[in-house]
This record gives sequence, structure tokens and C-alpha cells, in this order.
Amino acid sequence: MLIVFAGLPATGKTTLSRGLARALGAIHLRIDSIEQAIAAARVPAAPVGVEGYAAAYAVAEDNLRLGLTLVSDCVNPLGLTRDHWLDIGKRVGVPVIEVETVCSDRVKHQRRVESRQSDIAGLTLPNWQAVLAHEYEPWSRDRLVIDTARQTVAQALSTLTALAASKRRPGS
Repeated sequence: MLIVFAGLPATGKTTLSRGLARALGAIHLRIDSIEQAIAAARVPAAPVGVEGYAAAYAVAEDNLRLGLTLVSDCVNPLGLTRDHWLDIGKRVGVPVIEVETVCSDRVKHQRRVESRQSDIAGLTLPNWQAVLAHEYEPWSRDRLVIDTARQTVAQALSTLTALAASKRRPGS
């Protein structure tokens, strides 16, 4: 199974995707880690474009073909990036669950952005203005929306694990 998280920075993607991966014994694939590794390997350092997502798609497909469950953790801001994840699921023949995290409380969201500490060496986190300016297309299809201003982590993980269990194929 492929579970794809999406949402602006500081909406709870990493917290929830890590927790879900841990609960399911799944692989946690974090775009921030991939992109920072690519950026750090460049001399001189340069921003990462589509390479991070392209690498993630390849790693995800390899692991899904092994029969492993994978949880993707990325902003996933465009319809195109979201479609790529669905295409991988179709090619491999696994169910895909799309999850969008939001924080409907603007004050709480800003506080999260401004108080976060990076857990990836060398990664500079976006400030509030960068989050507000971040390109993020509206969704055009159904997905599970988790509002982290209205649910605790435990409540959200309970919803997510129940959904994942309902999508598992018999015998998997």
C-alpha cells in the first residue's frame, strides 16, 4: 500500500507520517531528507528542483514492488506531483491513500512555523511568509483531510490506521 501525505509546511505531515509508518511497520519516505541530501552533495550548493521528487518516486516504486507499505511525506503541492504518486500505485497494483494535512487555525499554524527546529542537518526551514507564499494547488479529487488544529495526533493516527487497515488486501 502507498500512503501519500501532502500539505503545507508545519501542518503535521512529518509527525503523522512517521507515526503511521511506525504503527504499520512501513517505510517512511521524506522528501525533505532526499532534497537536503541532494543539495548538500552539490558543489557549490544549489537549490533542488524536481530531482527530489523524481528520486522519491523511484525509491517508492522499488519498495512497493517488494511488497512493502510506504508512507510518503511531502508538501506534494501540485496536481502533477499528486498524479505521479497515483500512477506509481497503478503501475505496481497497490492501493493508494491520499492524505492532506491542514491547520485551520492560522495563529496556531504560524506559531508552529516560527517555533519549529529542523531535525535534518543543514535544512533551513521556511519562515511564515515563505509558507504563505508557497505554491499549493487546490485538490481536484477526494482525499482524507486531517485538520491538525482540530484533532490530536492520537486521534489522527487512529483515523489513519483504521483507514489503512480497511484498504489492506486479504493476506497482506
